[in-house]
Amino acid sequence: MRPDRLKISACVTAGNEEDKIAACLASLEWCDEVVVVDSFSQDKTYEISKQYTALVFQHPWEGYIAQKNYIRSLARHPWILFVDADEVVSDDLRGEIEREFAADPGETVGYRFPRMVHYLGKWIRHGEWYPDIKLRLFRKDCGHSEGHEPHDRVVVNGPVKTLRSPLYHFTYDNLADHIHTLNRFSSISASEKFSRGEKFRWSDLIIRPPWRFCKSYLVKRGFLDGRQGFIIALMSAFGVFVKYAKLMELWIQHRLPKKDPAPHD
Repeated sequence: MRPDRLKISACVTAGNEEDKIAACLASLEWCDEVVVVDSFSQDKTYEISKQYTALVFQHPWEGYIAQKNYIRSLARHPWILFVDADEVVSDDLRGEIEREFAADPGETVGYRFPRMVHYLGKWIRHGEWYPDIKLRLFRKDCGHSEGHEPHDRVVVNGPVKTLRSPLYHFTYDNLADHIHTLNRFSSISASEKFSRGEKFRWSDLIIRPPWRFCKSYLVKRGFLDGRQGFIIALMSAFGVFVKYAKLMELWIQHRLPKKDPAPHD
């Protein structure tokens, strides 16, 4: 049993993940507590979560960053392990974490580790998706979430160590799910850029998408992942194109003259 100063609270944010939440929570049973915040799922995510932990809360969705900081506030132990509902802590990662804590982290306040994606029946080991290093384990009093929607990241004040074993990510069920997520994320990202006053530039729309494909497929050697690597690179480029096209659309709508309300008889 770990001493109180080294106890870990696993924190899982979830929404309509009934097909994946059980595997996620089962991989966290070694933690000292598991906290789930469900954003009022319309499926059985809440009920399934209650089978694994009593600490299941429902909270309206406030965005990726705010939701992470909210669940962090509910954790009772000094160390936080952030895991999404479509992720699984591998046995190797669990073992590596437990060895670190058995030896005592010392001055280390955070741990990062690679995330490995399972996509279209294959583990992706190249391209922009691997190694997708994430800082997910950290001391509660030394870290918090920030970033730009929809991409949250943990920021800590102190030394960080990198582990070798992966966190498994079962991100997309199929191509339709991938396209749906790209559509949703591109809207969030474009709105975030617009709200910050970032201007649309034709160079972003023309140059960034092909560069994203080349970076993913050639520079990062996504071609070594076969047809999956090609699809990932193409979809990433498409996502960039749609994001900046939506930013253009927002500025066009902003500049349109306001329509007068229809006159009453």
